[in-house]
This record gives sequence, C-alpha cells and structure tokens, in this order.
Amino acid sequence: MEWRAELVPPSVSRERVDELCREIERIAELVLCGADSADDEIQAFNAKTGHDYEPLDFTEYDSSRSLSEFAWEAARPAQPRIADITTADLVEIVRRILAGGPETAYYLRLLQANVPHPRVSGLIFHPRAELRDASAEQIIDEALRYRPIAL
Repeated sequence: MEWRAELVPPSVSRERVDELCREIERIAELVLCGADSADDEIQAFNAKTGHDYEPLDFTEYDSSRSLSEFAWEAARPAQPRIADITTADLVEIVRRILAGGPETAYYLRLLQANVPHPRVSGLIFHPRAELRDASAEQIIDEALRYRPIAL
C-alpha cells in the first residue's frame, strides 16, 4: 500500500536523537538526586517535545526500552492525529503493528490517536476470546464500533 506522507513515521536525525539521549540522562540524574529543578526540567522537555512525561519515565525507561528508543519516541509527535484518515489506512497501521518491527511503537501511537477505542492496543495484544486471531480488518471494525458511555 502506498502511504500518504502524513502516515509515514517522521524522520529524525541522529544528532537530534543523541541530543535527546543526553537530555534524558541529565533529567534522570536530576530526578534520582532529588534536585529541586527536576520538575522544571521535565516541564521544559515536555514543552519542547509535545509529550507529557513524568519523573518515572526518565528513571525507569530502561525496564521497557532502550535510551535510544525513548529518545526516538520523544522526537516524534505524541498524538499523531490525521484529520482525513481512512478505514483502509487504519487497517494498514494494524497490519504493520502485527508484523512488528522498529516502527511498531510509532504505529501504535498513530492508531491510538486516530480511533475512539480507549484501549485499542488491548484489541491487538490482549484480545477477548472472540477476537483472538482476528484480522486487521476485524480489529479496526471493533475499534471503530466503540462509543463512550455518557454518564
């Protein structure tokens, strides 16, 4: 499938990743030392990257990803919304998530930002019995069927 430019993971220079790695390590050290400036530095980092990281994100990232993976994530949009995304686009995103690979985390954020289902990742990685071995089309059908309950 030919991807529109908005769906392609944005490229990030090695220099930018290296810069963010240094900044993440510096902030982690501030948090671990209990520095008063840690919260301000995290707020500045979030303002610069568009993310909403918490202190634990800096001190415990290595339990689920590498420093470089954290920096790549921070360098890309936190909520990559696509105004005119189609069902076919969403199906292809799920196919790419299911296939795995270095861009899986970005595709998952892209999917989460563009469907109403609050736990769409669970439909893929921890499906109910009737969705086990579901196709990408079935997963997207379920995700798009979701409607929030008004309280």
